[in-house]
Amino acid sequence: MSEAQAIRRKRLLHRSRYRGVKESDLLFGQFADQWLNLLNDDQLDRYEALLDEADQDILAWIYGRAPLPPRHDHDVFELLRKFEPVA
Repeated sequence: MSEAQAIRRKRLLHRSRYRGVKESDLLFGQFADQWLNLLNDDQLDRYEALLDEADQDILAWIYGRAPLPPRHDHDVFELLRKFEPVA
């Protein structure tokens, strides 16, 4: 892993842990702990695009309260949707 990749993963980990909403902090933080080092560069791009969305929108998509936009209908969202954080 290059230094640039390591820095990117570290930045994404921080963004995942400190979303501002406790439920999102737990979900994204634990997801990132488990998955960030396993995602390839394209998957990291898709994950980062998800992090750019509002927490309430992402949670609504995950829990099926709102339709998932086609731009986020991909493998990384499916991993996140199936992920179960430990309380």
